[in-house]
Amino acid sequence: MSGHSKWATIKRKKGEIDAARGKVFQRLAKELYVAAKSGDPNVENNAALRMVVEKAKSQNMPKDNIQKAIDKAKGGSSGEDYAEVRYEGYAPSGIAIMVDCLTDNKNRTASMVRSAFTKKGGNLGTSGSVSYMFERKGVIVIPNTYNEEEIMMNVLDNGALDFITNDDSYEIYTAPEDFIKVKDGLSSIGVNEFLVSEVTFVAENEIEVEDAVKEKVNNLIEALEDIDDVQNVYNNMSE
Repeated sequence: MSGHSKWATIKRKKGEIDAARGKVFQRLAKELYVAAKSGDPNVENNAALRMVVEKAKSQNMPKDNIQKAIDKAKGGSSGEDYAEVRYEGYAPSGIAIMVDCLTDNKNRTASMVRSAFTKKGGNLGTSGSVSYMFERKGVIVIPNTYNEEEIMMNVLDNGALDFITNDDSYEIYTAPEDFIKVKDGLSSIGVNEFLVSEVTFVAENEIEVEDAVKEKVNNLIEALEDIDDVQNVYNNMSE
């Protein structure tokens, strides 16, 4: 299978949006803090923290910023207490939307998420209404400047679920528990550029829509991403 990698496009778009709003590192710092505080702050002993660290690295977050967020959790004196909250609903034309948040005020977050759905033509649903449409997977995207056969054999030997060759990249999917092993395997053969590197939610089936609808859906996604408490927004719209 070959074609264009939606993941590289998504990362570019999200990078542009987050850079303009100055939020990408804030969100990652919050994820790092929560992962470190809820488990061992030592990256080598905390798989969840390691996955967030890898995600932060792929977003070019400076090492000092990463360590600062972890050290903040180690200190445990800030009194910050974030709850994980998920909202589910539909964008125009029935596109599924799943919103993951980290918040210290659930009422505030619920109000802001509900408002974004309403103002942008969506509908907030009940818990479980769309989450069944998504599967948690590791996603790794690298430039296709590396030898295709060597990369494919390496990731499959390390337990990857799928390997896709695109026009300008290789797209690799893993089970969440195999993500680190697959990425470490790539690093061991000299891969040092990762366009995407994270454990995320992937839509099991994508829906194609017209450009006019796509614009409306993207407007809702951007409105949700503009909320400070929102960490990630997932959807099943085909790029």
